[in-house]
Amino acid sequence: MFKKVSLLVLLCASFLVIKAQEKIPFRITKHNNIIVKALVNDKDSLDLMFQIAMEDASISPERKRNADHIIFKDKVSENNTVKIGKFTLKNVKFSDNELTGHEADGKIGTQMFKGKAFKIDYDNNQFVIYDKMPGESELKGYGATLLLSEPGTFYIVADNVIEGKQQEVYFLMQSGYSGGLLYSNEFSDEKQLDKKLKITGEKTLRNSAGKSIVTKQGILPFLKLGNIVLKDVPAGFFVGDLKNQTTNYFGADLMKRFNWIFDDERKMVFFKPSKYFSEPYYIVK
Repeated sequence: MFKKVSLLVLLCASFLVIKAQEKIPFRITKHNNIIVKALVNDKDSLDLMFQIAMEDASISPERKRNADHIIFKDKVSENNTVKIGKFTLKNVKFSDNELTGHEADGKIGTQMFKGKAFKIDYDNNQFVIYDKMPGESELKGYGATLLLSEPGTFYIVADNVIEGKQQEVYFLMQSGYSGGLLYSNEFSDEKQLDKKLKITGEKTLRNSAGKSIVTKQGILPFLKLGNIVLKDVPAGFFVGDLKNQTTNYFGADLMKRFNWIFDDERKMVFFKPSKYFSEPYYIVK
């Protein structure tokens, strides 16, 4: 009798754990962007790009689908309802006329996961939202690093190795940037990346005043996240008269190479290689 009762308790506990998880399906574009299919205000069917570097949502002026039931006042729309699969999110704020990634009508941020632990599961093309932080069994095989977070931003620390020297760098996780790394002007100037990295590409744009914006693509020999090492990582930076990149980006091409679990307090993030870890790198054009 005791064994039967114990088995029943275990089965019930397992059921409760499963029920405590909300799963949201997504797809990944060839540009590494995550797209979720959303129904907004029960009327507008939209493809929204997940942007980890924002909290709320936005609509693009280049959208292909109608968003007639999102009512804007001064380019802001409050108190919208967004349904993604079986998941419903209320009181969503949309901003108008913000550019987004390829194949998307707009963006949606991390408000979906507010106050809860969540997983970006690239292996199974889904988000998982937890009522409680996963235990040791689910975290087995994951590395961990401190997460620095502010409203709408997550920063992680990784080590760059340039000319044999290891440098700790804070990176903003940026799922809207399709490439690998994008360095701030301060870092690229200080480390003389134009001279120390192998350069693979360059593009020059000029504004109406004749000032130039030059973007260069280089190769970082090694990037170390925890105990995991990525080799020959594409790394972009700016040179020229105009420079406006103030933050180092950890882009979508690197994000998809790991599965990520974020704790509910946004103080730690856990990671392990995904099925995309050894895929060829995305080349920014």
